[in-house]
Amino acid sequence: MRTESLVEKEGTQTTPAKKRTRLEHRLLQQIGKASNEFQLIEPDDKVMVCVSGGKDSMAMLRLLQLIQRKAPFDFELIAVNLDQKQPGFPAHVLPEWFASQGVEYRILEQDTYSIVIDKVPVGKTYCSLCSRLRRGILYNAAEELGCTKIALGHHRDDIIETLLLNLFFSGQTKTMPPRLHSQDGRNIVIRPLAFCTEADLAEYATEMSFPIIPCDLCGSQENLQRKKIKRLIAQLASENDKIPGNIFAATRKIVPSHMLDLELISELGSTS
Repeated sequence: MRTESLVEKEGTQTTPAKKRTRLEHRLLQQIGKASNEFQLIEPDDKVMVCVSGGKDSMAMLRLLQLIQRKAPFDFELIAVNLDQKQPGFPAHVLPEWFASQGVEYRILEQDTYSIVIDKVPVGKTYCSLCSRLRRGILYNAAEELGCTKIALGHHRDDIIETLLLNLFFSGQTKTMPPRLHSQDGRNIVIRPLAFCTEADLAEYATEMSFPIIPCDLCGSQENLQRKKIKRLIAQLASENDKIPGNIFAATRKIVPSHMLDLELISELGSTS
């Protein structure tokens, strides 16, 4: 995706209801930059946009639709929601919203909720098993629908938090890349919101009045390691607001010769 032509065209257009806001323009620029650098959206792609009903995925779908209208090449979008049969889930909300947005969509129905509740001991976090089950279902659906990419709504804050989670709890220096080939080789996963902050996406969701559906499974657990990391970053940022940006910048400025991974140093010829 050519960022310059994309931004120029998007910046001179108006939404059906009002003129493009500065926030929306900034988010579009950030998606264009991420796509340009990591080849996220390419000509003739069919992108499966995974929409959970949260603010991030709702914003992602809306922004990708705006980009699709003015991009210098053709690509398709199909919104996909996985109804995991959580009690009280308002199953009518997303189909109605998708229809109002004029987007092609599919609703997948799989009772992963019962599996997670049954398999995860009381007091343990649901996220790991829940995400594995959800990922497998979405990967299979993408193949069945003929999609070339799977778009997930992870943003810059998610990338920062994941880096610290891996450092603190897994002993690894890794995070969520903007573009990733799945381990089984069947799918390409992309994160168009990689350069967008959670605060901007939350503001945009409010601005657009998206019908947000909260997660009553993982989102209901207060002692998650990710929530602890989020609080730590917030505390550090309250003392120095450059810290989140510096952590994100560190993922883009790696100096292998100053690390201790001998295999990586050898591969890059940086032993000297």
